[in-house]
Amino acid sequence: MNNKLFLLTALLALSFSVAAKTFNVLDFGAKGDGATLDTVAIQRTIDAASKGGTVLIPHKYTFLIATLDLKGGINFQLEGTLLISTNHNDYAGDGVITASNSPDLKITGGGEIIGQSLSYMTSYEATNEWWLFKEWRPKMFVLTGCTNLVVRDITFSDAPYWGLHMLGCENVLVDNVTVNNRLDVPNDDGIDPDHCRNVEIKNCRVTCGDDAIVVKSTRQTNNFGDCANIHVHDCIIRTQDAGLKIGTETVGNIHDILFEHCKILSSSRGLCIQLRDEGEISNVIFRNIEFTSRYHSDPWWGRGEAISFTAIPRNAATKLGKLHDVTVENISGRAENSVRVEGTAASRIANVHFKNVSLAFSRWTKYAGGVYDNRPTKVLPPLEPHAFEGFSLRYADNLFLQNCSLHWPPHKVSNGIHAEEVNGLKALKFSNE
Repeated sequence: MNNKLFLLTALLALSFSVAAKTFNVLDFGAKGDGATLDTVAIQRTIDAASKGGTVLIPHKYTFLIATLDLKGGINFQLEGTLLISTNHNDYAGDGVITASNSPDLKITGGGEIIGQSLSYMTSYEATNEWWLFKEWRPKMFVLTGCTNLVVRDITFSDAPYWGLHMLGCENVLVDNVTVNNRLDVPNDDGIDPDHCRNVEIKNCRVTCGDDAIVVKSTRQTNNFGDCANIHVHDCIIRTQDAGLKIGTETVGNIHDILFEHCKILSSSRGLCIQLRDEGEISNVIFRNIEFTSRYHSDPWWGRGEAISFTAIPRNAATKLGKLHDVTVENISGRAENSVRVEGTAASRIANVHFKNVSLAFSRWTKYAGGVYDNRPTKVLPPLEPHAFEGFSLRYADNLFLQNCSLHWPPHKVSNGIHAEEVNGLKALKFSNE
Protein backbone atom coordinates (compact mmCIF):
# COMPACT_ATOMS: atom_id res chain seq x y z
CA MET A 1 0.00 0.00 0.00
CA ASN A 2 1.51 3.35 -1.02
CA ASN A 3 1.74 6.22 1.46
CA LYS A 4 -1.04 8.28 -0.14
CA LEU A 5 -3.50 5.37 -0.13
CA PHE A 6 -2.55 4.50 3.47
CA LEU A 7 -3.12 8.10 4.54
CA LEU A 8 -6.50 8.24 2.77
CA THR A 9 -7.58 4.96 4.37
CA ALA A 10 -6.52 6.19 7.80
CA LEU A 11 -8.37 9.48 7.35
CA LEU A 12 -11.52 7.69 6.26
CA ALA A 13 -11.31 5.35 9.24
CA LEU A 14 -10.79 8.30 11.59
CA SER A 15 -13.71 10.17 9.99
CA PHE A 16 -15.97 7.14 10.43
CA SER A 17 -14.86 6.73 14.03
CA VAL A 18 -15.58 10.38 14.88
CA ALA A 19 -18.90 10.36 13.03
CA ALA A 20 -19.97 7.23 14.88
CA LYS A 21 -19.38 8.73 18.32
CA THR A 22 -22.51 9.48 20.33
CA PHE A 23 -22.82 12.44 22.68
CA ASN A 24 -25.66 11.91 25.14
CA VAL A 25 -27.10 15.19 26.44
CA LEU A 26 -27.52 13.63 29.90
CA ASP A 27 -23.74 13.33 30.12
CA PHE A 28 -23.43 17.09 29.60
CA GLY A 29 -25.75 18.09 32.42
CA ALA A 30 -29.23 18.01 30.86
CA LYS A 31 -31.92 16.99 33.36
CA GLY A 32 -34.75 15.92 31.08
CA ASP A 33 -37.40 16.50 33.74
CA GLY A 34 -39.55 18.81 31.59
CA ALA A 35 -39.19 21.66 34.11
CA THR A 36 -35.47 22.55 34.17
CA LEU A 37 -34.34 24.68 31.23
CA ASP A 38 -31.87 22.39 29.44
CA THR A 39 -30.86 24.72 26.61
CA VAL A 40 -27.30 25.35 27.87
CA ALA A 41 -26.56 21.69 28.55
CA ILE A 42 -27.85 20.56 25.17
CA GLN A 43 -25.97 23.34 23.39
CA ARG A 44 -22.83 22.20 25.21
CA THR A 45 -23.43 18.73 23.78
CA ILE A 46 -23.93 20.09 20.27
CA ASP A 47 -20.70 22.07 20.49
CA ALA A 48 -18.79 19.00 21.70
CA ALA A 49 -20.05 17.04 18.69
CA SER A 50 -19.47 19.85 16.23
CA LYS A 51 -16.62 18.06 14.44
CA GLY A 52 -18.90 15.15 13.68
CA GLY A 53 -20.95 12.74 15.71
CA THR A 54 -24.42 12.05 17.03
CA VAL A 55 -26.13 14.25 19.61
CA LEU A 56 -28.56 11.94 21.39
CA ILE A 57 -31.79 13.24 22.91
CA PRO A 58 -32.64 10.02 24.76
CA HIS A 59 -35.99 8.27 24.86
CA LYS A 60 -38.29 8.62 27.90
CA TYR A 61 -37.01 12.10 28.82
CA THR A 62 -38.58 15.52 28.26
CA PHE A 63 -36.17 18.43 27.83
CA LEU A 64 -37.33 22.04 28.21
CA ILE A 65 -35.49 24.18 25.65
CA ALA A 66 -35.32 27.51 23.86
CA THR A 67 -32.95 28.32 20.96
CA LEU A 68 -30.55 25.53 19.95
CA ASP A 69 -27.89 26.21 17.30
CA LEU A 70 -27.07 23.02 15.40
CA LYS A 71 -23.68 22.53 13.75
CA GLY A 72 -22.66 21.01 10.44
CA GLY A 73 -21.68 17.38 10.29
CA ILE A 74 -23.74 16.23 13.27
CA ASN A 75 -26.70 13.91 13.53
CA PHE A 76 -29.17 15.49 15.95
CA GLN A 77 -30.89 12.27 16.99
CA LEU A 78 -34.19 13.11 18.64
CA GLU A 79 -35.48 10.02 20.44
CA GLY A 80 -37.13 11.73 23.41
CA THR A 81 -39.22 14.90 23.69
CA LEU A 82 -38.25 18.55 23.40
CA LEU A 83 -40.70 20.95 25.03
CA ILE A 84 -40.23 24.55 23.93
CA SER A 85 -40.05 27.30 26.51
CA THR A 86 -42.85 29.85 26.71
CA ASN A 87 -40.51 32.58 28.04
CA HIS A 88 -39.32 35.00 25.36
CA ASN A 89 -36.25 35.86 27.45
CA ASP A 90 -34.98 32.28 27.07
CA TYR A 91 -34.51 32.69 23.32
CA ALA A 92 -31.44 33.88 21.41
CA GLY A 93 -33.41 34.54 18.23
CA ASP A 94 -36.72 33.83 16.54
CA GLY A 95 -36.32 30.08 16.22
CA VAL A 96 -36.20 26.98 18.40
CA ILE A 97 -34.12 24.57 16.31
CA THR A 98 -31.74 26.72 14.28
CA ALA A 99 -28.70 26.28 12.07
CA SER A 100 -26.72 28.61 9.82
CA ASN A 101 -24.41 27.54 6.99
CA SER A 102 -24.21 24.06 8.51
CA PRO A 103 -23.30 21.45 5.87
CA ASP A 104 -24.14 17.76 6.22
CA LEU A 105 -26.57 18.29 9.08
CA LYS A 106 -29.02 15.52 9.96
CA ILE A 107 -32.06 15.80 12.22
CA THR A 108 -33.44 12.32 12.78
CA GLY A 109 -35.10 10.01 15.26
CA GLY A 110 -38.60 9.05 16.35
CA GLY A 111 -39.01 11.77 18.97
CA GLU A 112 -41.14 14.89 19.14
CA ILE A 113 -40.85 18.67 19.57
CA ILE A 114 -43.86 20.21 21.29
CA GLY A 115 -44.55 23.89 20.64
CA GLN A 116 -47.05 24.80 23.39
CA SER A 117 -48.85 27.10 20.94
CA LEU A 118 -51.66 28.21 23.24
CA SER A 119 -49.14 29.78 25.60
CA TYR A 120 -48.40 32.20 22.76
CA MET A 121 -52.06 33.10 22.30
CA THR A 122 -54.08 35.77 24.10
CA SER A 123 -57.60 34.41 23.68
CA TYR A 124 -59.92 32.39 21.49
CA GLU A 125 -62.18 34.35 19.15
CA ALA A 126 -65.27 32.17 18.86
CA THR A 127 -66.88 34.17 16.04
CA ASN A 128 -63.89 33.63 13.75
CA GLU A 129 -63.00 30.23 15.18
CA TRP A 130 -59.34 30.98 15.76
CA TRP A 131 -56.83 31.94 18.42
CA LEU A 132 -55.51 35.49 18.69
CA PHE A 133 -51.74 35.54 19.07
CA LYS A 134 -49.30 37.55 21.15
CA GLU A 135 -46.80 39.96 19.63
CA TRP A 136 -43.94 37.43 19.58
CA ARG A 137 -43.93 33.74 18.64
CA PRO A 138 -40.96 31.52 17.74
CA LYS A 139 -40.66 29.41 14.63
CA MET A 140 -40.07 25.73 15.33
CA PHE A 141 -37.17 25.51 12.85
CA VAL A 142 -35.04 28.17 11.15
CA LEU A 143 -32.43 26.36 9.04
CA THR A 144 -30.45 28.80 6.89
CA GLY A 145 -27.88 28.16 4.17
CA CYS A 146 -27.53 24.45 4.94
CA THR A 147 -26.29 22.05 2.27
CA ASN A 148 -26.87 18.29 2.24
CA LEU A 149 -29.56 18.65 4.90
CA VAL A 150 -31.61 15.65 6.08
CA VAL A 151 -34.71 15.90 8.29
CA ARG A 152 -36.20 12.46 8.80
CA ASP A 153 -38.63 10.50 11.01
CA ILE A 154 -39.26 13.24 13.57
CA THR A 155 -42.54 14.76 14.78
CA PHE A 156 -43.24 18.35 15.71
CA SER A 157 -46.56 19.47 17.09
CA ASP A 158 -48.53 22.40 18.46
CA ALA A 159 -46.31 24.99 16.74
CA PRO A 160 -47.04 28.61 17.69
CA TYR A 161 -45.79 29.92 14.33
CA TRP A 162 -44.11 28.54 11.18
CA GLY A 163 -42.94 24.96 11.39
CA LEU A 164 -40.01 23.68 9.29
CA HIS A 165 -38.65 26.84 7.65
CA MET A 166 -35.65 26.18 5.42
CA LEU A 167 -34.09 29.33 3.96
CA GLY A 168 -31.48 29.23 1.20
CA CYS A 169 -30.77 25.51 1.70
CA GLU A 170 -29.53 23.15 -1.03
CA ASN A 171 -29.67 19.38 -1.46
CA VAL A 172 -32.38 18.72 1.11
CA LEU A 173 -34.30 15.58 2.06
CA VAL A 174 -37.38 15.83 4.28
CA ASP A 175 -38.68 12.31 4.78
CA ASN A 176 -41.36 10.77 7.02
CA VAL A 177 -41.87 13.92 9.08
CA THR A 178 -45.13 14.29 11.02
CA VAL A 179 -46.53 17.76 11.65
CA ASN A 180 -49.39 17.79 14.13
CA ASN A 181 -50.29 21.44 14.70
CA ARG A 182 -53.61 22.89 15.78
CA LEU A 183 -56.11 23.68 13.04
CA ASP A 184 -57.30 26.83 14.83
CA VAL A 185 -53.91 28.58 15.28
CA PRO A 186 -53.03 31.00 12.45
CA ASN A 187 -49.62 31.09 10.70
CA ASP A 188 -48.57 27.62 11.90
CA ASP A 189 -47.32 26.51 8.45
CA GLY A 190 -46.14 22.95 8.08
CA ILE A 191 -43.10 22.83 5.76
CA ASP A 192 -41.68 25.94 4.04
CA PRO A 193 -38.77 25.65 1.56
CA ASP A 194 -37.81 29.28 0.95
CA HIS A 195 -35.19 30.20 -1.71
CA CYS A 196 -34.19 26.50 -1.59
CA ARG A 197 -32.86 24.27 -4.36
CA ASN A 198 -32.80 20.53 -4.96
CA VAL A 199 -35.33 19.59 -2.29
CA GLU A 200 -37.28 16.36 -1.88
CA ILE A 201 -40.19 16.27 0.58
CA LYS A 202 -41.82 12.86 0.84
CA ASN A 203 -43.91 10.58 3.04
CA CYS A 204 -44.94 13.42 5.35
CA ARG A 205 -48.18 13.81 7.28
CA VAL A 206 -49.05 17.46 7.83
CA THR A 207 -51.87 18.88 9.94
CA CYS A 208 -51.92 22.65 10.49
CA GLY A 209 -54.13 25.73 10.42
CA ASP A 210 -52.09 27.56 7.80
CA ASP A 211 -50.42 26.46 4.54
CA ALA A 212 -49.34 22.82 4.74
CA ILE A 213 -46.46 22.55 2.25
CA VAL A 214 -45.59 25.89 0.68
CA VAL A 215 -42.76 26.90 -1.64
CA LYS A 216 -41.84 30.56 -1.38
CA SER A 217 -39.20 33.24 -1.83
CA THR A 218 -39.35 35.81 0.96
CA ARG A 219 -37.72 39.23 0.91
CA GLN A 220 -34.27 39.00 2.49
CA THR A 221 -31.24 41.24 2.93
CA ASN A 222 -29.01 38.45 1.57
CA ASN A 223 -29.37 37.06 -1.93
CA PHE A 224 -30.32 33.43 -1.42
CA GLY A 225 -31.07 32.86 -5.10
CA ASP A 226 -33.94 31.12 -6.86
CA CYS A 227 -36.22 28.52 -5.38
CA ALA A 228 -35.93 25.59 -7.80
CA ASN A 229 -36.03 21.84 -8.28
CA ILE A 230 -38.49 21.06 -5.50
CA HIS A 231 -40.19 17.64 -5.50
CA VAL A 232 -43.06 17.02 -3.06
CA HIS A 233 -44.67 13.60 -3.14
CA ASP A 234 -46.57 10.95 -1.21
CA CYS A 235 -47.77 13.28 1.54
CA ILE A 236 -51.08 13.40 3.43
CA ILE A 237 -52.37 16.85 4.36
CA ARG A 238 -55.08 18.42 6.49
CA THR A 239 -55.23 22.22 6.76
CA GLN A 240 -57.54 25.24 6.95
CA ASP A 241 -55.48 27.03 4.30
CA ALA A 242 -53.83 25.84 1.08
CA GLY A 243 -52.81 22.21 0.79
CA LEU A 244 -50.00 22.44 -1.78
CA LYS A 245 -48.94 25.99 -2.53
CA ILE A 246 -46.46 28.38 -4.10
CA GLY A 247 -46.38 31.93 -2.64
CA THR A 248 -47.59 34.32 -1.50
CA GLU A 249 -44.04 35.60 -0.94
CA THR A 250 -42.63 35.56 -4.47
CA VAL A 251 -39.79 38.07 -4.44
CA GLY A 252 -37.33 35.76 -6.25
CA ASN A 253 -37.86 33.34 -9.13
CA ILE A 254 -39.51 30.00 -8.44
CA HIS A 255 -39.28 27.28 -11.06
CA ASP A 256 -39.19 23.54 -11.73
CA ILE A 257 -41.58 22.51 -8.97
CA LEU A 258 -43.30 19.10 -8.91
CA PHE A 259 -46.14 18.13 -6.57
CA GLU A 260 -47.43 14.59 -7.01
CA HIS A 261 -49.08 11.57 -5.37
CA CYS A 262 -50.54 13.50 -2.44
CA LYS A 263 -53.88 13.43 -0.61
CA ILE A 264 -55.32 16.65 0.79
CA LEU A 265 -58.03 15.62 3.23
CA SER A 266 -59.19 19.17 3.92
CA SER A 267 -58.13 22.65 2.82
CA SER A 268 -59.41 26.09 1.85
CA ARG A 269 -57.67 25.87 -1.55
CA GLY A 270 -56.50 22.49 -2.74
CA LEU A 271 -53.82 23.54 -5.21
CA CYS A 272 -52.64 27.12 -5.06
CA ILE A 273 -50.20 29.52 -6.69
CA GLN A 274 -50.21 33.12 -5.49
CA LEU A 275 -47.87 35.49 -7.31
CA ARG A 276 -47.83 38.81 -5.44
CA ASP A 277 -44.29 40.15 -5.95
CA GLU A 278 -41.65 40.69 -8.65
CA GLY A 279 -40.46 37.09 -9.02
CA GLU A 280 -41.25 34.79 -11.95
CA ILE A 281 -43.02 31.45 -11.42
CA SER A 282 -42.64 28.82 -14.14
CA ASN A 283 -42.46 25.11 -14.92
CA VAL A 284 -44.81 23.87 -12.21
CA ILE A 285 -46.53 20.47 -12.25
CA PHE A 286 -49.35 19.19 -10.04
CA ARG A 287 -50.23 15.57 -10.80
CA ASN A 288 -51.89 12.51 -9.30
CA ILE A 289 -53.44 14.40 -6.39
CA GLU A 290 -56.76 14.04 -4.53
CA PHE A 291 -58.14 16.94 -2.52
CA THR A 292 -61.08 18.41 -0.64
CA SER A 293 -61.46 22.19 -0.46
CA ARG A 294 -64.10 23.99 1.62
CA TYR A 295 -65.12 27.29 3.14
CA HIS A 296 -64.02 28.16 6.66
CA SER A 297 -64.98 30.96 8.99
CA ASP A 298 -63.82 34.54 8.52
CA PRO A 299 -61.06 35.62 8.49
CA TRP A 300 -59.33 32.36 7.49
CA TRP A 301 -57.65 32.66 4.09
CA GLY A 302 -59.09 31.02 1.02
CA ARG A 303 -62.73 30.56 0.10
CA GLY A 304 -62.98 26.93 -0.85
CA GLU A 305 -61.44 27.37 -4.31
CA ALA A 306 -60.68 23.98 -5.79
CA ILE A 307 -57.62 25.27 -7.61
CA SER A 308 -56.45 28.88 -7.44
CA PHE A 309 -53.69 30.36 -9.61
CA THR A 310 -53.55 34.15 -9.29
CA ALA A 311 -51.13 36.91 -10.31
CA ILE A 312 -52.19 40.05 -8.44
CA PRO A 313 -49.92 42.90 -7.26
CA ARG A 314 -49.35 43.09 -3.54
CA ASN A 315 -49.77 46.87 -3.68
CA ALA A 316 -49.88 49.70 -6.22
CA ALA A 317 -46.07 50.00 -6.28
CA THR A 318 -45.46 46.30 -7.03
CA LYS A 319 -43.87 45.50 -10.38
CA LEU A 320 -45.46 42.10 -10.68
CA GLY A 321 -43.58 39.17 -12.19
CA LYS A 322 -44.99 36.52 -14.52
CA LEU A 323 -46.72 33.17 -13.92
CA HIS A 324 -46.51 30.71 -16.80
CA ASP A 325 -46.14 27.07 -17.84
CA VAL A 326 -48.18 25.17 -15.31
CA THR A 327 -49.52 21.63 -15.75
CA VAL A 328 -52.37 20.15 -13.69
CA GLU A 329 -52.75 16.47 -14.50
CA ASN A 330 -54.67 13.48 -13.12
CA ILE A 331 -56.42 15.44 -10.39
CA SER A 332 -59.63 14.58 -8.58
CA GLY A 333 -61.26 16.81 -6.02
CA ARG A 334 -64.34 17.83 -4.09
CA ALA A 335 -64.79 21.55 -3.58
CA GLU A 336 -67.19 24.32 -2.53
CA ASN A 337 -65.81 26.83 -5.04
CA SER A 338 -64.39 27.15 -8.54
CA VAL A 339 -61.13 26.54 -10.32
CA ARG A 340 -59.69 30.02 -10.66
CA VAL A 341 -56.98 31.28 -13.04
CA GLU A 342 -56.72 35.05 -12.81
CA GLY A 343 -53.96 37.40 -13.85
CA THR A 344 -54.06 41.12 -14.47
CA ALA A 345 -53.86 43.26 -17.59
CA ALA A 346 -50.18 43.95 -16.82
CA SER A 347 -49.30 40.40 -15.80
CA ARG A 348 -51.25 37.81 -17.75
CA ILE A 349 -51.00 34.15 -16.78
CA ALA A 350 -49.84 31.98 -19.69
CA ASN A 351 -49.61 28.36 -20.77
CA VAL A 352 -51.71 26.46 -18.24
CA HIS A 353 -52.69 22.90 -19.14
CA PHE A 354 -55.44 21.02 -17.27
CA LYS A 355 -55.48 17.34 -18.20
CA ASN A 356 -57.65 14.58 -16.72
CA VAL A 357 -59.15 16.79 -14.02
CA SER A 358 -62.34 15.53 -12.36
CA LEU A 359 -64.11 17.80 -9.87
CA ALA A 360 -67.26 17.36 -7.80
CA PHE A 361 -68.81 20.65 -6.69
CA SER A 362 -71.29 21.11 -3.86
CA ARG A 363 -71.88 23.12 -0.69
CA TRP A 364 -71.74 21.36 2.66
CA THR A 365 -70.47 23.91 5.21
CA LYS A 366 -72.48 26.60 6.97
CA TYR A 367 -70.35 29.56 5.86
CA ALA A 368 -71.39 32.22 3.37
CA GLY A 369 -70.20 31.66 -0.19
CA GLY A 370 -70.09 33.49 -3.48
CA VAL A 371 -66.65 35.10 -3.15
CA TYR A 372 -63.03 34.60 -4.15
CA ASP A 373 -60.14 35.48 -1.85
CA ASN A 374 -57.66 37.95 -3.38
CA ARG A 375 -55.56 38.48 -0.27
CA PRO A 376 -52.90 39.69 0.21
CA THR A 377 -53.38 42.73 -2.00
CA LYS A 378 -54.21 46.40 -1.71
CA VAL A 379 -55.03 46.70 -5.40
CA LEU A 380 -58.21 44.61 -5.47
CA PRO A 381 -60.89 44.05 -2.83
CA PRO A 382 -59.79 41.38 -0.32
CA LEU A 383 -62.91 39.31 -1.03
CA GLU A 384 -64.44 39.52 -4.51
CA PRO A 385 -68.10 38.57 -5.08
CA HIS A 386 -68.33 36.04 -7.87
CA ALA A 387 -70.68 33.46 -9.31
CA PHE A 388 -69.99 29.80 -8.61
CA GLU A 389 -68.55 28.47 -11.88
CA GLY A 390 -66.49 25.46 -12.84
CA PHE A 391 -63.50 27.23 -14.40
CA SER A 392 -63.24 30.99 -13.85
CA LEU A 393 -60.60 32.37 -16.22
CA ARG A 394 -59.45 35.97 -16.55
CA TYR A 395 -56.46 37.77 -18.06
CA ALA A 396 -54.79 34.60 -19.32
CA ASP A 397 -53.32 33.23 -22.54
CA ASN A 398 -53.04 29.73 -23.97
CA LEU A 399 -55.20 27.70 -21.59
CA PHE A 400 -55.87 24.07 -22.51
CA LEU A 401 -58.56 21.94 -20.85
CA GLN A 402 -58.24 18.31 -21.90
CA ASN A 403 -60.52 15.52 -20.68
CA CYS A 404 -61.87 17.55 -17.76
CA SER A 405 -65.17 16.77 -16.06
CA LEU A 406 -67.30 18.77 -13.64
CA HIS A 407 -70.01 17.22 -11.49
CA TRP A 408 -72.71 19.29 -9.79
CA PRO A 409 -75.53 18.48 -7.36
CA PRO A 410 -78.68 17.22 -9.11
CA HIS A 411 -80.60 19.94 -10.99
CA LYS A 412 -77.94 22.58 -10.23
CA VAL A 413 -75.64 22.83 -13.23
CA SER A 414 -73.66 26.08 -13.36
CA ASN A 415 -71.42 27.53 -16.05
CA GLY A 416 -68.67 25.08 -16.81
CA ILE A 417 -66.28 27.74 -18.14
CA HIS A 418 -66.43 31.50 -17.70
CA ALA A 419 -63.69 33.41 -19.53
CA GLU A 420 -62.88 37.14 -19.62
CA GLU A 421 -59.90 38.70 -21.40
CA VAL A 422 -58.64 35.24 -22.37
CA ASN A 423 -56.75 34.38 -25.55
CA GLY A 424 -56.06 30.91 -26.88
CA LEU A 425 -58.55 28.88 -24.81
CA LYS A 426 -59.06 25.30 -25.98
CA ALA A 427 -61.30 22.65 -24.42
CA LEU A 428 -61.15 19.04 -25.60
CA LYS A 429 -63.50 16.37 -24.20
CA PHE A 430 -64.93 18.74 -21.58
CA SER A 431 -67.88 17.52 -19.53
CA ASN A 432 -70.15 19.67 -17.34
CA GLU A 433 -73.04 17.83 -15.69
